[in-house]
Amino acid sequence: MSTTTYLKTNDFSVSQEDFELRYEAELDLLSTFPKPDLDKLGQYYASEDYISHTDSKRTLVERLYHTVRKIAIKDKWDLVKNIKARGRLLDLGAGTGNFLASNDGRWDVVGVEPNDSAREIAQEKGVPMYVDSAQLADHSFDIITMWHVLEHVWDYDSQIIELKRLLKPDGHLIIAVPNYKSDDASYYGKFWAAYDVPRHLWHFSQTSIKTIFGRHGYQVSKVLPMKFDAFYVSLLSEKYKNGNSNMFKAMIRGLKSNLKAKKTGEYSSLIYIIN
Repeated sequence: MSTTTYLKTNDFSVSQEDFELRYEAELDLLSTFPKPDLDKLGQYYASEDYISHTDSKRTLVERLYHTVRKIAIKDKWDLVKNIKARGRLLDLGAGTGNFLASNDGRWDVVGVEPNDSAREIAQEKGVPMYVDSAQLADHSFDIITMWHVLEHVWDYDSQIIELKRLLKPDGHLIIAVPNYKSDDASYYGKFWAAYDVPRHLWHFSQTSIKTIFGRHGYQVSKVLPMKFDAFYVSLLSEKYKNGNSNMFKAMIRGLKSNLKAKKTGEYSSLIYIIN
């Protein structure tokens, strides 16, 4: 598949290394280049600042993240229960387990998290956790969630095949990913924090999600916004671009992005309901 260079950027948070985003026209997809070897990818997560692997609240960004996360978790469970009142749910890339730990008891929940320290934190909260999904039975889940995880996986086609193995025939996938066609992505360019190379190996559009899942017999039934992401991502992007997290500028930029997205549908992050 032919690619062209879309953007040159950096790993601003860990290694400071240079990367490219390459555009695949057939899929309307960006891929990170060079793609780190699978056995070396873990070193790019080796930072106390990698926020989804910690419950730390040391900085303004971390405190804001955890405040917004409480609201987001409620919204996530409301979404799940609108699809199905109760059942069995798998969260892939469960991090420190806050989403699953907030279950009200109506759902039998299971998490998968490869990071040892994050998984241990989740287990301390009473969440059943696994290192990988290979240990789980075929067609055993009503809903599988991936909250900002698909962009991290080495091979998205192999991941979708595994999702199909785990999901019940009448089950639903809930997939949340950043959207490189959002206004905040356009504004910040190479400094857009949601590119997060090389931890994010793939950068999806609505077309690419519908296409790659469609090839496996799935269809997108609904697309929903994650409106808080525009503000949080803009806050980090300001830090990468200007050296400090300018709260005022970030809030204005996040607001402008969301206002434009009301017309275009291109929010900073999107949730896809797939079945």
